[in-house]
Amino acid sequence: MAEFDYIIVGAGAAGCVLAHRLSADPGVRVALLEAGGKDDSYFVKMPKGLAKVMQDPQCTWLYPAEPEAGNAFSEEVWARGRLMGGSSSINGMMYVRGQPADFDEIAAQSSPDWSWKHIAAAYRALENHELGAAPTRGDAGPLRLSLPDRRSALTEAVIRAGERLGLPRKDDVNDPDDAPGVGYASRTIWNGRRQSASKAFVDPVRDRANLEVISNATVDRVEFEDGRAVGVSLAPGGSREGSIRARREVILASGALASPGILQRSGVGPRALLERLGIEVVHDNPQVGQNLIEHRGILPQWRLSKELSDNREYAGLRLLKNTLQYVLRGSGPMSSAAYEIGAWLKSDASVPRPDIQFLVAPFTFDYSNHRQTLEKYPGLGMVAYPLRPDSRGSVDIRSRDPHQLPQLTPNYRASEHDRRLMVRTLELAREFVAQSPLADYVIEETFPGAHCVSEEQILDAYDKHGSCGYHAVGSCRMGNDAETVVDPALRVRGVRGLRVVDASIFPQIPAGNTNGPTMAMAWRAADLILGNPDG
Repeated sequence: MAEFDYIIVGAGAAGCVLAHRLSADPGVRVALLEAGGKDDSYFVKMPKGLAKVMQDPQCTWLYPAEPEAGNAFSEEVWARGRLMGGSSSINGMMYVRGQPADFDEIAAQSSPDWSWKHIAAAYRALENHELGAAPTRGDAGPLRLSLPDRRSALTEAVIRAGERLGLPRKDDVNDPDDAPGVGYASRTIWNGRRQSASKAFVDPVRDRANLEVISNATVDRVEFEDGRAVGVSLAPGGSREGSIRARREVILASGALASPGILQRSGVGPRALLERLGIEVVHDNPQVGQNLIEHRGILPQWRLSKELSDNREYAGLRLLKNTLQYVLRGSGPMSSAAYEIGAWLKSDASVPRPDIQFLVAPFTFDYSNHRQTLEKYPGLGMVAYPLRPDSRGSVDIRSRDPHQLPQLTPNYRASEHDRRLMVRTLELAREFVAQSPLADYVIEETFPGAHCVSEEQILDAYDKHGSCGYHAVGSCRMGNDAETVVDPALRVRGVRGLRVVDASIFPQIPAGNTNGPTMAMAWRAADLILGNPDG
């Protein structure tokens, strides 16, 4: 039976960072397990290949969300990466750090180890940013970051509209000032290629003799002896079967939708659920799988008077030409991230920091085709959402079968706070687009449309046509209270030798997209695992 010091379950944003850091000691053996396969598809490498990759069941876990009022009781799927790099290999490549106050609030709920002081140091260590070094930015880390290079009169008009609304233009929108702003957003793209966590953190160290990367291996459960995690059991049918032993620790890094399920199948979770499924209870913790938090976005769109958008670039002969340009030069429309302009706003002057995010792009979806294609006329679109929702959902296994997807309950807009901010988000989006010079290009709002004005109508638009943010956190919540799933060192409560290190441990969403914060959290977690609390 194979033995390692550390077994890392999941090769996504967190798992790849951990493998990079923990295997730096040649005296330590590390196994990195991934349920999916390689990330060498050309559509993974090409940024605009994300639309195809996210629909490919060979590359994604397609988690069906329970029908509820917040999704108009309709079918909804939350996609997650099922390949090396995890969701960092299929996401929109937005690199949003979150605000310093987010991490200080997390530290207040856990320990000073998670304050902005330590997270800022983690960001500096992992980043290699096009803008170069700065007191709050790194230029020598493994993760290559760039700014958009496709700029036009329309993208400049978007930023100037934000300025007219009172948002300072920022060269680096991740400047840690807890203040509103607008600007071109950093991307996990370098020389036209996606920089996934696997590309950045695993590929450069893959030849380390003490690191074994095992793909196509689904973990069924963690194995315990006398309350201590001693290894993992693999599901049959993969590249490996049987068990793998851990001399020091098992670390779950499978994400907010999968890590709770591994814990539950292993006997760590709500007693009633485990007993109903015939699973022996190792530790009763009702919070495993609870406290799930997710953004609910709306995608408003406007028709433009001039051919300044990218809609025509992704169809017909232009798509062929642009694909050829990408193959030959690694540039052009196919090298762009999903959204390349960001804006962070306050819902009103009384809130201490931005609580709404816009991501803006020069394209619009065809709603008559369930957003599967782009509109034929020029348009401007955005995805907009409140940053810190307080509604809580859940994710629980349905059976002992590791291949059966769990019951996922979003519980969107359950609170008055969230409903109010969702309405305010669309109101501010309209105010934004009404600013000159952007307004000079706009003919009309095509979605949700001028008729959509009341709170009921706006929430109905969110319900019927909104989207999850693909930013789920919280299902293995970290905290300093005994009810949490993991303690401030990310050790699973009630057992030994087991940690969770992924987005599921965040007690709240860091303000923005979660890929960057998850990597920084994993970098910081490695410090704690290695006994270096000062980072």
